[in-house]
Amino acid sequence: MPFTDANLRNLTKPGRHFDGGGLYVELTEAGGKYWRLKYRYGGKEKLLAFGVYPGVTLRDARELATKARKVLKDGGDPGELRRTEKAKAVHESVNTLEAVAGDWMTHQAARWGAETAGRIRASLEADIFKPLGSRPLASIKPGEIMEAVKKVEARGAADQAGRVLQRVKAVYRWAVIHERIEVNPMLDLVPSEVLKPRIVQHRAAMTDKELPGFLAKLAAYEGDPHTLHGLRFMILTATRPGETRGALWAEMDLDAALWVIPAERMKMRTEHRVPLSSQAVAVLRTMQTLSGGGALVFPSPVYRSKPLSENTFNSALARMGYKYTATAHGFRALFSTVANECGWNPDVIERQLAHKEQNEIRAAYHRSTYLADRERLMQWWADYLDGRKAGNVVKMPQRAA
Repeated sequence: MPFTDANLRNLTKPGRHFDGGGLYVELTEAGGKYWRLKYRYGGKEKLLAFGVYPGVTLRDARELATKARKVLKDGGDPGELRRTEKAKAVHESVNTLEAVAGDWMTHQAARWGAETAGRIRASLEADIFKPLGSRPLASIKPGEIMEAVKKVEARGAADQAGRVLQRVKAVYRWAVIHERIEVNPMLDLVPSEVLKPRIVQHRAAMTDKELPGFLAKLAAYEGDPHTLHGLRFMILTATRPGETRGALWAEMDLDAALWVIPAERMKMRTEHRVPLSSQAVAVLRTMQTLSGGGALVFPSPVYRSKPLSENTFNSALARMGYKYTATAHGFRALFSTVANECGWNPDVIERQLAHKEQNEIRAAYHRSTYLADRERLMQWWADYLDGRKAGNVVKMPQRAA
């Protein structure tokens, strides 16, 4: 006869006690009461376990049995379905958004510099992992990701919001390729349809007309010497701020007046050879007295094992009165503008800036580094800056290239 809670509690005889429809309790010698469902599938008798009474109540067991019988009625095997669901639960427990994103970042690490990797991880930890990181990758809805990136946009960080969204989409693409998730639910999250339209503002760049005043202020700058000389060196070499801040003494050959930046530190992941003007070498000679005993050319004055921080150069420019009119990266644009206006070969200028050739056919066959031409260009640029500092040079004639 069917169970009641009273007779379930009072069972004393070990063995099987049936409720009906194949559902029974198996009472062990030790007193444990285990729910089981006996059924036939494919001509074979099978058992399905539902847990232990009273943790699984009589009502719970009957509901589970009803669901199992429905699976049988529909032609399925409830036991196989249970195993599939358990496997899915285990898979999802180890494939949370944070776990998969961590594996994606490890996979991509060789393509990024340490600084880039740190920024990417920090952005995901701050804006994605906190609300969603512990969730199974497959359980997160596009609307939840959209809500998270809109919060980033709402605090005035529209660029960051776009980058975070692209990073999450990259994680999901990688997860599909590596079979961590079956389908990509984030395909339709197009940044232009998620985030508000905005006017792209290019980095503020100083004009040639402003150079004399700026160079005079730079010469009189009384801040940290690591920052002062780092800024000078960056301008003289037309390199990116991050390339200068991460410069290592091992990359420098002062006798050959050459700086070789390894591929892993370059934006385009290609080794870059930077000819050094006599003025740039003089900066390095000065830095030898300040940092020659360490690995970094321009270390942080506080933490000698770390480079100058990302905002150091722009902060120095702000203190000199250029907070909204110039950025460290903008000096590359100034160099390009002046060199082009003075008639230097655009290919030589672009190679010095380590820009990627956009034409794939041209990139495959046009591999010259123009090193000799770039040596002349960079010495010309350093001399040009000296002339502008004196205030008596408007345009210097191009040296033969």
